[in-house]
Amino acid sequence: MATDDAMPARPMPRFPDGFLWGVSTSAHQIEGAAGLRGPSVWDAFTAGPGRVKDGSTADVACDHYHRYREDVALLADLGVDAYRFSVSWPRVDSPGGLDFYDRLVDEVCAAGVRPVPTLFHWDLPAGLDWLERDTAARFAEYVSVVAGRLGDRVGKWITLNEPAEHTLLGHALGVHAPGRKLLFDALPAAHHQLLAHGLAVRALRAAGATDVGIANSHGPTWPASGDPADREAAEFYDLLLNRMFADPVLTGRYPEGVGELMPGSPGEVAADLEIIGEPLDWYGVNYYAPTRVGAPQGAEIEFGGVTLPAELPFSVREIEGRPLTDFGWPVVPEGLTELLTGFRDRYGDRLPPVVITENGCSYEGLDDRDRIAYLDGHVRALHRAMEAGVDVRGYFVWSLLDNFEWAEGYARRFGLVHVDFTTLERTPKASYGWFRDLVRHGR
Repeated sequence: MATDDAMPARPMPRFPDGFLWGVSTSAHQIEGAAGLRGPSVWDAFTAGPGRVKDGSTADVACDHYHRYREDVALLADLGVDAYRFSVSWPRVDSPGGLDFYDRLVDEVCAAGVRPVPTLFHWDLPAGLDWLERDTAARFAEYVSVVAGRLGDRVGKWITLNEPAEHTLLGHALGVHAPGRKLLFDALPAAHHQLLAHGLAVRALRAAGATDVGIANSHGPTWPASGDPADREAAEFYDLLLNRMFADPVLTGRYPEGVGELMPGSPGEVAADLEIIGEPLDWYGVNYYAPTRVGAPQGAEIEFGGVTLPAELPFSVREIEGRPLTDFGWPVVPEGLTELLTGFRDRYGDRLPPVVITENGCSYEGLDDRDRIAYLDGHVRALHRAMEAGVDVRGYFVWSLLDNFEWAEGYARRFGLVHVDFTTLERTPKASYGWFRDLVRHGR
């Protein structure tokens, strides 16, 4: 049961009027009802043996498709201002698929919560391929359809979720769908996702949208030492996972040397960058932890459940002396302050207001005090960044529900609400009650 415990002994800092408190989910991770949508690349991926650690699929997941009213009631009780969910492109491509999102948006609005749809959260329809340029144009067409149907009730939109991870894990290392192991030959997938983002912004503007952002994952990169080889490796990693996805969106340019690696002639890439750099109303940041990076060690490295091949020009090292989540990720709240102030310094006036679109952790149990400590530390770190002058307009916890955690299956529990994946019963955790109190106090 969720507790009604008082806030922690240290007073929580106050946040500005209008600051947006929310929770996030994604379609493939919670909806289920796989027979009522078309297949996605994730359906094909999970059908392969050994690709998901517990051998599970998302065919049922949390069965949110049939239980969305119950889940919206949890949102209403939580008292959040906004609910970030994703729209499944394969479902929209199926007969009656948009009807579900019509019903969901109506239910969310009736609960007094703002719907914040993400238009792509990794579940690409089977038969499409981010290595192909045409997929970006197809995405823009789909976005126009969704915006035309939901735009009368949706004000805030997110184009893509974490194109960096989708490129790295799905196309370079092969541990996520579609399961390709292309290493640096995966860069066209990055460029075409960014192009899709820019085309989606234009499609949303054409539909009258005035509150558009993207959800990019970022974290500080810490050199393993002061050695020049470690520093150089860390700079490369930062370019690959942070700047390659932020610079084009915020400045209309790739970092030096990167544009030449993208598909097309220099003139074609330059034309694409004009689209990719379409002005945004806000910039979404998904933050979990910094990464400590050193020179390559000539051997495979296990990192966060992923095997990094020896041929990469960097190695990822452990951040010592920090508590770890059940996923093995270090808990470093001050990394969020460092990230946000660093973005302010790097991008200056080009950085629009920021929204933390994901922040959360995996822990077992209903009395999840470690999750409370994690969230408490990160909310305070966020407030310190705001005190330092960073314009942050909102904070979304990942996630409302325990869910299908991609290649980890159901072994990782990020939810404020526990889901029994046999009975599908929902049970609010202690962190649910804590976050409910935080939202009340934060206002």
